[in-house]
Amino acid sequence: MSSLSLAVRDSSTMLRRNLLHARRYPSLTLNLLLTPIMLLLLFVYIFGDAMSAGIGGGDRSDYIAYLVPGLLLMTIGSTTIGTAVSVSNDMTEGIIARFRTMAVHRGSVLIGHVIGSVLQSVLSVVLVGAVGVAIGFRSTGATALEWLAAFGLVTLFALSLTWIAVGMGLVSPSAEAASNNAMPLIFLPLISSTFVPVDSMPGWFQPIAEYQPFTPTIETLRGLLLGTGIGHNGWLALAWCAALTALGYFWSTSRFNRDPE
Repeated sequence: MSSLSLAVRDSSTMLRRNLLHARRYPSLTLNLLLTPIMLLLLFVYIFGDAMSAGIGGGDRSDYIAYLVPGLLLMTIGSTTIGTAVSVSNDMTEGIIARFRTMAVHRGSVLIGHVIGSVLQSVLSVVLVGAVGVAIGFRSTGATALEWLAAFGLVTLFALSLTWIAVGMGLVSPSAEAASNNAMPLIFLPLISSTFVPVDSMPGWFQPIAEYQPFTPTIETLRGLLLGTGIGHNGWLALAWCAALTALGYFWSTSRFNRDPE
C-alpha cells in the first residue's frame, strides 16, 4: 500500500473515531452551541428594537439581518473549543502513545480531528442558521453563486480556527487548560462587528475591532448573504483564513512531531 493510500485509510479511521466520540458525548458540543443561540435570542428579543435603531434600521427585522451572519461565525469559534478539549484529552490520556506503537500514519490523528471538527462546525452553523430563519432572518438579494461563496467562506474559516484549536489542545496540559486557552475564539467575536458596526465604537478601539480575523470575515459573509457590498473585506477575510490555517498547521504538526516516540 502506498504512503498516500495509508494516510487516507488511517485518516478516515481517525475521522470515524472522532465522530463516534462526538455522538456518544454530545453534551460538550451542545453546551458550546447554546452560547450563540442564547446570544441570538437575547439580542433579538431583548435588545432588538434598541439595537435596530442604533444601526439606523427601521425595525427588529433589520437587526436580525445584521446579527445572524456574525453569530454564524461566532458559532464556529464556540464549536472549535471542543476540538481543543478533545485533542488535549487524547494527548493526556495516553491514547496517542498507543497509536505511536501501531502501524498508523502519524499525521492521520490530527487530520481526523480537523476534518471532524470542520464537519461539526458546519453542522452547527446550519443549526444556528435554522434558528435565525425561524425568528425572521431572510437572505435578500443573494444569488446562488453568492450562497456557494458563503458556504465556502464558512468552511474555510472553520478550517483555519480548527487548526488553531488543535495547536491549543496540543500545548495544554489538561482539558480544563485547553478550554481556557481557547476562550479567545469566543471572546474575539464579542469585540468585532458581530453586534454593532465598527464605526459606532470608540475611535481608539476601532482599529482593534476592524483588523482582527472575525470582522472582515463577518462583513464578507454579511455582504454575500444580504447582497450588499463587500469592498476590501473579502480579500482580508481570505488572507486571515490562509494565515491562520498555515500558522495552525505548522504549529500543530511541529508540536505533535516533537513529542517523544
